[in-house]
Amino acid sequence: MIRSLRRFFVIAGALLLTCQLRADPQGVAYFAFSATSREAYQKAVSLRFGEARSALALMKSKEPDNLIGIFVENYLDFMTIFVNDNKSEYQQLAKNMEKRLEKIARGPSNSPWYLYTQAEIRLQWAFTRGRYSEFLSSMSDIKQAYALLEENQRKFPDFAPNKKSLGLLHTMIGNVPEEYRWAVKALGGMTGTTEQGLKELEEVMAYAKKNDFIFEEEAVVTYAFIQLFLNNQSDIAWNTLKSSKLSVKTNPLAAYAFATVAMRAGHNDEAIQVLQESPEGPQYQPFLYRYYMLGLAKLRRLDIDANKPLETFVHNYKGENGVKEAYQKLAWHRLVNGNSAGYRMYMDYVKKKGASSAEGDEAALREAKSGEVPDLLLLKARLLFDGGYYQRAFDLLKDVSGNYASDRKKNLEYSYRLGRITHKMGNGPEAIRLYMKTVEQGAKEPWYFACNAALQLGLLYEELRDAVNARAAFQRCLGIKPEEYASSMHAQAKAGLGRLK
Repeated sequence: MIRSLRRFFVIAGALLLTCQLRADPQGVAYFAFSATSREAYQKAVSLRFGEARSALALMKSKEPDNLIGIFVENYLDFMTIFVNDNKSEYQQLAKNMEKRLEKIARGPSNSPWYLYTQAEIRLQWAFTRGRYSEFLSSMSDIKQAYALLEENQRKFPDFAPNKKSLGLLHTMIGNVPEEYRWAVKALGGMTGTTEQGLKELEEVMAYAKKNDFIFEEEAVVTYAFIQLFLNNQSDIAWNTLKSSKLSVKTNPLAAYAFATVAMRAGHNDEAIQVLQESPEGPQYQPFLYRYYMLGLAKLRRLDIDANKPLETFVHNYKGENGVKEAYQKLAWHRLVNGNSAGYRMYMDYVKKKGASSAEGDEAALREAKSGEVPDLLLLKARLLFDGGYYQRAFDLLKDVSGNYASDRKKNLEYSYRLGRITHKMGNGPEAIRLYMKTVEQGAKEPWYFACNAALQLGLLYEELRDAVNARAAFQRCLGIKPEEYASSMHAQAKAGLGRLK
């Protein structure tokens, strides 16, 4: 759960952020998404924090009893922590949750916003606590948010925001790793599947096409990310965002979401363009993770200047998550450009800088501690494949199998990588052969190659509509326990089994 929830919390960080009720002239608390509160919300989720605070200050002056202002204040804290990743800042801002919930409780209980805003505030802090590994309190808040949303859905079944949040929750609950499902059972009362969550989000998006729905972009990005990370439907994710109203040139978070999908859907060049054009300036809160993404995307194209945005990230970022991985990518950049001393220098930084709780950081630290230098051809093929440059990757590996015959790990990685490449190039029979070879030879090894080969074999059989073999491959994936990336691969295998029911 630690890695899969963290992964989902980071993805949900860009997602969670009305109907209009008449203000009570007697000073009684009420909920209304007025023009000013709407502006505050839009500025907050566009990282224009100064303007968001100004709008909230105006609300306090002109609409002191409008509780939507408190709700949007929580968005601002949530986005601040997501962007800055500053643990001390998180610990200070976390004190605001209970105070805000107490104020929200003054509101009219007959409003659909009454339970919804309480649930969203708890969800936002749950995802934030998960980012800092406070999983017990995070799960407790998720449980309470789930109960509030389910009750609100019963009371107000036509209130679209309910399904926007329940869609995410039902997906998350359905993908908790087996070894941590006891936590969900202990809290009780929570059920869900990927299919259920996607259906709810599809209903919300259909509603948004016909109505003025303030959370439309949240629903769209949530849907795309679930399709991408759990449902193995990168094309659906890509087309969803391409046809959406996301404004990548005016909203850094929209650019982040768009680039995230592009980088995993074989549209690396478009990701680079979007990240290069992502807005910045004094009106925006700095979003330094954008530079990590840009450096990684350029590295996957083997650009000579991929190090520059990565260096901007590590020299200016004040958080801990992603730092080790960034130094690893700087090391890889040096290696693919013939500088082995530079590789060793940056891998030393991997040992010293940042935290190792996220999967990517943990993998980077494991490489640094191992002292093993990646094989140059295999590394280049890996990067090119991850960028969607399949022919270039294939050309590197097609005639060099003999280079790896005597090294067990490299031979296994060679079969795995060539399997991934031939799969993407449409050569299913060869991909199946290579995947099966990798699984048979590597299932008991600590590396992730066999586990992911089993997962990809299941996905390939699923594409071929061979449910029997797909199910067997997904089950095989779940039975392999590598030292790295296990949670994310197992989550995808579980989602695959769910689709085959």
